[in-house]
Amino acid sequence: MKQTLRFDQISCRLQVEGLPDVSTGQSGDGLGIITGWSLQWAGRPELEGKKEHLVALMQAVLPYARLLVSGAGRALTSQGQEVDIAPAAGGGHQLLLRSSQPGTEPLRVVLDDAELSDLVRVLDQLRLDSRLLLKLDLPDDRPLRGREVSHRIPRRQRLAAPAAAVLALALSTAASLLWPTPRPPAPAGQGLTQAGKLNPPR
Repeated sequence: MKQTLRFDQISCRLQVEGLPDVSTGQSGDGLGIITGWSLQWAGRPELEGKKEHLVALMQAVLPYARLLVSGAGRALTSQGQEVDIAPAAGGGHQLLLRSSQPGTEPLRVVLDDAELSDLVRVLDQLRLDSRLLLKLDLPDDRPLRGREVSHRIPRRQRLAAPAAAVLALALSTAASLLWPTPRPPAPAGQGLTQAGKLNPPR
């Protein structure tokens, strides 16, 4: 029996259609096979595609939004390069969608922050919906690398630790040079011998 999952936000609506995967014992309102999906935008052409295109959209958009929240936004591309998303030159976010049909020009969509937020919400709602009974090939959430967040630390703070280390090394080196070197002790008996030579007995 055909199933439909629908997720609504202010600027977009995501609708996913499919069937339970009876070969694995699924039934009821579960969706184990995606047969198609559509994304309706406010004032933009409706998007349609197969499961692969939906997964590609999620592979690019969800990690991109996570990087933005962390202050490390940068361009991302889906694994099969069907979808690109990057900060737009004039502000906002440019989404580039490549069709699998030959002769079809890529679709460029510029989203503002609110529209991107709505898109992320409907994709997240789909990903977390308990009725979705198939595994999506999405990248795992991993901690950001140090170089991805280093620009968020003020330059003065980043240079403080190396500068302190260099200063400590310089001070220790100067102190070791200024510290007086102790004279070696005279060998045993040398003082008596010298005294005997200087003041022979009478």
